[in-house]
Amino acid sequence: MFRINRENLRNSHEGPWLLLDIIMLGLLLLNLLFLLFDGLYNTAFIRDSLNAWSPAFVNFYDPIHKNFILVDLVFIAIFLTEFFVRWIVAIKTEEYLRWYFFPFLRWYDLVGCIPLGGTRIFRFLRIFSILYRLHKNQIIDLNDTGIYRFFAFYYDVFVEELSDRIVVKVLTDAQQDIAAGSPLIDDITQNVLAPRRPVISSWMSNIVNHLGQSINDSKHGDVIRRHVKDSVGKAVRENAQVSTLSYLPVVGRTIENTLESAVTDIVTASVVNLLTDLEARDIEEFVSSGLKDFTPEEQNLDKEFLLVVNECIEAIKGHVSQQRWKSQLIEKQQQKKAAKMNPVVDDSDVKQP
Repeated sequence: MFRINRENLRNSHEGPWLLLDIIMLGLLLLNLLFLLFDGLYNTAFIRDSLNAWSPAFVNFYDPIHKNFILVDLVFIAIFLTEFFVRWIVAIKTEEYLRWYFFPFLRWYDLVGCIPLGGTRIFRFLRIFSILYRLHKNQIIDLNDTGIYRFFAFYYDVFVEELSDRIVVKVLTDAQQDIAAGSPLIDDITQNVLAPRRPVISSWMSNIVNHLGQSINDSKHGDVIRRHVKDSVGKAVRENAQVSTLSYLPVVGRTIENTLESAVTDIVTASVVNLLTDLEARDIEEFVSSGLKDFTPEEQNLDKEFLLVVNECIEAIKGHVSQQRWKSQLIEKQQQKKAAKMNPVVDDSDVKQP
């Protein structure tokens, strides 16, 4: 059972209202117990049992039972008075954006005050709202109560099962749409990528420019320059016209090396200039004009892309379908078993020799 934190109650700026909540909570519990007892008293079995046990109590309570609606109206009058007082205070403090928001947000208080059997159940919601306010202001702590943990656990189970089924249903419908084939690819291309082509082109231009600057950097571009040098050197050496220079006496090998070095520098500088000078409008023009007729194996590419998307969705469905609450429950059971098998021994219980 929860304990009342008197220190927080004293230090709270809303102490009178929180105290009123505690009083109203007690009245609600009393009223609900009264309703429960009167409902049981209405049965012949309970009335006969009470008559056999204490006829004086039956004679005392029978007039109350016949006029029970009047007794309930006393509680209703108290509840409505508290409701309207809080409404007036909410209007004065401008707690809500509109003065008429209060009864809509606290509708269960009004419905619970209707003296009918079906509406009295809403008084339970009033209890929960009071407990929530007390918990929010740290007057009581519901986290340590077994009832709270019980309802919290099964609420999480309900929400997880419901949300998992909704997500799986949505993903299954998406898979059925994907199975329709290339129209999805066309929609993505025309409605998603095409409007963002300037942004994508700018992003690609920045990436390419950064790559060119990295190649030109003496430290970071050494790998690329070495690769270009090896590739150009290999191409120069395999060239038939250049290879004939090695037959020249004395200066043949020198000319060949100088030519190889010069071609390497020229190619590297050309690559750097190409990458650093490439602008977003060049890439956009290239994409719009140079790739519009690109259609090799287009059908197979679309099919493969759809398969990848479908497999990704299937993996997501498998992950969502995992019942995490079961694993948590099994883990708690294992912890309880481990605690029973390895009880903690108190040092004070160990007898000293």
